[in-house]
Amino acid sequence: MTVLGTAVDPTSPEHSARRAAMLARLTDLDAEHAGALAGGGPKYVARHRARGKLLARERIELLVDPDSPFLELSPLAGWGSDYPVGASVVTGIGVVEGVECLITANDPTVRGGASNPWTLKKILRANEIASANRLPVVSLVESGGADLPSQKEIFIPGGALFRDLTRLSAAGIPTVAVVFGNSTAGGAYVPGMSDHTVMIKERSKVFLGGPPLVRMATGEVSDDESLGGAEMHARTSGLADHYAVDEQDALRQARRIVARLNHRKAHPDPPAAEPPRYPGEELLGIVPEDLRTPFDPREVIARLVDASDFDEFKPLYGTSLVTGWARLHGYPVGVLANARGVLFSAESQKAAQFIQLADRRDIPLLFLHNTTGYMVGSQYEQGGIIKHGAMMINAVSNAKVPRLSVLMGSSYGAGHYGMCGRAYDPRFLFAWPSAKSAVMGPQQLAGVLSIVARASAEAKGTPYDEEADAGLRAVVEAQIEAESLPAFLSGRLYDDGVIDPRDTRTILGLCLSAIHTAPVEGARGGFGVFRM
Repeated sequence: MTVLGTAVDPTSPEHSARRAAMLARLTDLDAEHAGALAGGGPKYVARHRARGKLLARERIELLVDPDSPFLELSPLAGWGSDYPVGASVVTGIGVVEGVECLITANDPTVRGGASNPWTLKKILRANEIASANRLPVVSLVESGGADLPSQKEIFIPGGALFRDLTRLSAAGIPTVAVVFGNSTAGGAYVPGMSDHTVMIKERSKVFLGGPPLVRMATGEVSDDESLGGAEMHARTSGLADHYAVDEQDALRQARRIVARLNHRKAHPDPPAAEPPRYPGEELLGIVPEDLRTPFDPREVIARLVDASDFDEFKPLYGTSLVTGWARLHGYPVGVLANARGVLFSAESQKAAQFIQLADRRDIPLLFLHNTTGYMVGSQYEQGGIIKHGAMMINAVSNAKVPRLSVLMGSSYGAGHYGMCGRAYDPRFLFAWPSAKSAVMGPQQLAGVLSIVARASAEAKGTPYDEEADAGLRAVVEAQIEAESLPAFLSGRLYDDGVIDPRDTRTILGLCLSAIHTAPVEGARGGFGVFRM
């Protein structure tokens, strides 16, 4: 075994200061997550309970196997927008009757569960995860349809929700809908397009148009039950496959449906794995508060991988990028981790070769981000940094094995791309509260704008306003700093969640297990042209 050593001293002032800074960020993160957990607020939660109904997360808790984990995804969706944090829907991965499923649950305490633009994006991301990993989808439905004031942003792209359900079914990925209340207008197509549908006596209401719309459109006077009630759909229309007497019974029936799916993973679960040799708690004190200060990512790797056992690849070449082989919860992984931020030509070529090797061996890749991007300057341009960076991005773009990314520190510029950022289709991407991501750092971006403005003034022969320049730089730095923070990026679904560093190993293990529900296969000669 090639066990990693450690230089971390958890009693040192440096470690304590870093730990305190991370804990402060986690406290702020908890406050943001509390907004999503609060749903529509005490008034609407109380009203929902008074109707004898369970909350969205309570429904999920009864659906999944007892004492099994639920990996919630995108909990901060909509953060910083005009819409509630969480986007009025809960999504995540849970185990139902031993089967890993992608679960979505409308939160009816938030505007009746109506869908806003972030709801749409969040569910589409969930569907993407289900499709890529061949996870059965269980939809816990209670929604009044589109949030009408924002229909212009929902109606046209919203058709993708129903397209996804039909494509999942066509691909042999089971879909189950459990209707707890209203599922109206376009929302009626969720149970209509699912493989299995459960409705609840005197609770479920599924119709394309409710009684007021029907009366206005046709003159017919009708009521909810005859138009779209559970009994009507169970006895007359045939839309309901299963008829439940209450919410608990509906969830019991959903569990039985999943138990009878005969859905099997493509790969067997690995044997029990030996935990890392160093405490995960120490991850809190590894990332510096000032991200310009480098840190050794091997200290992170040593607290993530099984037995802290890591076979490093090309350790003496391209040393600002650490690459190597390990296992994580028994699953083989290839790890790429930034050591000193900047990516040079050697690091780029090393990464491209390593990615190709992993792809040929059907080994998933884990990217640990802390990069300021590819190196600039005449020496490096002449040395081929563009073509070598392109080689790395080519490899990332065309690798077929599943990839996971964790943003630990900086993730700036094209370095974010080369390290498998969101645009490069990682199966899952998470961020630590210490992470930042943008086209470049705030000071650098403000400085570039200042240099350009100063050169423009000189070209025109006009004096340069230094006071205005200082003000501009301050404004730009503040803007970029705010837009680089994890909550801002997570609110726009540029990641799948901001996580506590101590939970990283567990979360990656859950993701690797989900990934291995589908075949894990690399490319077979499917790379583009490498500029050598």
